[in-house]
Amino acid sequence: MNNWRVNEFCKPKLKDSIFIEGLPGIGNVGKVVIDFIVDELKAEKICEITSNTFPHSVFVNEENLVELPKIELFYKRIEGRDLLFMGGDVQPIDETSSYDFSEKVLDLIQDFGTKEIITLGGIGLGEIPKKPKIYCTGNSKDMIEKYKGSKVQSKLYGVVGPIVGVSGLLLGLASQRKINAIALLAETYGHPMYLGVKGAKEVLGVLNENLSLGVNVDKLEKEIAYIEKQITKRSKELGDLPKMGLKKGSGQVNYIG
Repeated sequence: MNNWRVNEFCKPKLKDSIFIEGLPGIGNVGKVVIDFIVDELKAEKICEITSNTFPHSVFVNEENLVELPKIELFYKRIEGRDLLFMGGDVQPIDETSSYDFSEKVLDLIQDFGTKEIITLGGIGLGEIPKKPKIYCTGNSKDMIEKYKGSKVQSKLYGVVGPIVGVSGLLLGLASQRKINAIALLAETYGHPMYLGVKGAKEVLGVLNENLSLGVNVDKLEKEIAYIEKQITKRSKELGDLPKMGLKKGSGQVNYIG
């Protein structure tokens, strides 16, 4: 039985909120983006989620104390618009728990009046891209039309295989609840220990433009050393990421949210 523990810090009253998810995956693209935004905007923490479906390990922090792997939800109001951000250390480790977790997330954000969902992630390539392309897909043509443009390509069919993990499931499950959702996916190197900061920067630019976040995109590159140290350390402690990325013997690439 899945044991989800939600530790609440506050419960703001939000309306027509936009939810943005970025959990660890290929290149940790989504995680890099969310961690940077939360830090830059000084977003307020709503809750922490821990579960027995997360990897069976703990982290040792800088104070030499242990921490369970967790996923966190934050919020920030910008120009009269409520934004929710979800990031964390891990994703659920099996298919059933990924479905259960995604449904729980949707229950949680519907309580905050979420009307739009954006998930973030990386497309694993066989080499490091010089200028990462950004692709989008979603559960409604209106959402794709809203975000596609010169910086975001909407022709994703045939470019990737299945979108695996929470970033994919949220799109499909949200459609059953009549919530519009889109995924923004950046090209990155498919190696498990590669940190896709270049792709994250491109995604951040798209969010900055569409949501008027007001964050300094160039500052992300200046913080690469610190980000790499923090994320790489935790990735190594958890062991190798699941071997998802390139399909052997195929020109097609896979994606994990």
